[in-house]
Amino acid sequence: MKRILLIGKTGQVGWELQRTLAPLGEIVALDRSGMDLADPDSVRRAIRDTKPNLIVNAAAYTAVDRAESERELAHLINAAAPGVMAEEAKRIDAALIHYSTDYVFDGEKTEPYLESDAPYPLNVYGASKLAGEQAIQQTGTRHLILRTSWVYGARGKNFLLTILRLAKERNELSVVSDQIGAPTWSRMIAQATALLAARWLTGGESSSVCNLTASGQTSWYGFARAILELLPADGERRLESSRLAAIPTAQYPTPTVRPSNSMLSHAKLERDFGLTMPHWKEGLRLCSQELYGQS
Repeated sequence: MKRILLIGKTGQVGWELQRTLAPLGEIVALDRSGMDLADPDSVRRAIRDTKPNLIVNAAAYTAVDRAESERELAHLINAAAPGVMAEEAKRIDAALIHYSTDYVFDGEKTEPYLESDAPYPLNVYGASKLAGEQAIQQTGTRHLILRTSWVYGARGKNFLLTILRLAKERNELSVVSDQIGAPTWSRMIAQATALLAARWLTGGESSSVCNLTASGQTSWYGFARAILELLPADGERRLESSRLAAIPTAQYPTPTVRPSNSMLSHAKLERDFGLTMPHWKEGLRLCSQELYGQS
């Protein structure tokens, strides 16, 4: 039986991966207590103790704004740790699946980004994730880097849960409308990853960087509006979609500069792996059904 080391089991994607990867082999799932990503020795020790055939790294430093003031910690977790994982994977001839982000790009392109487009991160978080990609690639280990964006789910900290909380607390809300992307349900990412991992465990796939997001596009404002429209009519709420205001990024300043275009092309995913990701609205509908206990 193949052994899969899953890193970040309590995160949005990691929690889902525990279920989707289970049919593929023995899962050893770790959280921070089992592997401290800020400590290279902890990373090495956990991998050497586990001796996996496949490492799936679903852990990361994701506090985008705080990363501006915690540059060293973000780099340790998002860049140095994946590099150590890749070194250890190569040492035992294991493969590595790692998640990256749309934030490796500057968002200036008017079309969806291809994997081959030159990265140019605008912030510390994006730079640390790009450095992680490069650290993996430089080891020469067999790897698959999956770039995703606007991840949300039924647990953790994400835009969906923030809007649901604010819907109970506020009568009015303003949301940025000039940043576009593809909201991607964590379970969809986990399901697609399991399909890709099944191929990787056969040893026939070559190293690659591939975009993995939902289909379609919207703005944060459009995403918020769709969330509110799916709220149960009899649910506890103060905020109606008609009281949602669209504003430009300039009116919502943050410590971090964010890309205005976070769209990632799916052409490679469909061509090389035969996978077509569902539309973001379908993911949101299914996630909402789970949250509200609907069938």
